[in-house]
Amino acid sequence: MTAALLKCDGVSRVFGAGRTAVVAVHSVNCELPVGGLIAVMGASGSGKSTLLHLMAGLDRPTVGDLSWPGLLDADEDPRPDIGLVFQGASLMPALTAIENIAFPLVLRGMADAGARERAHDTMNALGILELAAKLPEELSAGQAQRVAIGRALVTQPRLVLADEPTGQLDHGTALAAMGVILRSVAETGSALLVATHDPVVADLLPMRWRMREGALDTDPALTDRTRASP
Repeated sequence: MTAALLKCDGVSRVFGAGRTAVVAVHSVNCELPVGGLIAVMGASGSGKSTLLHLMAGLDRPTVGDLSWPGLLDADEDPRPDIGLVFQGASLMPALTAIENIAFPLVLRGMADAGARERAHDTMNALGILELAAKLPEELSAGQAQRVAIGRALVTQPRLVLADEPTGQLDHGTALAAMGVILRSVAETGSALLVATHDPVVADLLPMRWRMREGALDTDPALTDRTRASP
């Protein structure tokens, strides 16, 4: 039996203390299977972003255990095997679009030429090659978000965590971007977890979880969906 990529056992995240404490994530129990394609639905403020930050290793639970048994040994850092798409693009302002996408590869030791070539191919797949030489300040919000998606996919991570990845995109561009993401994870066998409030985006994924007031519902009744073609 293949180990889950990621496990949450009673995971909670509390901000503040005493009467002002805010429980952003409450007693979450879940397993993300290898190759799983999951949409996490929920209203703004339901805890989706906090949960993804915990899963990405960017934050630590206040209570409970979060582990990555399918990604690494206990003492390793999971983040190199995780691709992240944030709500905001968070691009490096001094780098061009193609340099932003290539940057994670350079950090891993790939030669500049090879990193740039793979970034070029990623931008071509996303339909944004014409943006290669532009700086983030020259991009629209939607263009910057597509560059951020490219940056998350270029390393071919084993797990992609996407927080409202289409929130800055119009309907047609959003579906096209999701199509690229789905094709990319299909080619690499990666798992994908997308936090979204958009039912059209959620319907592209075969499994659906739901968050309400920090609690995560992974009831199988929510997951009996047929994957739509990207």
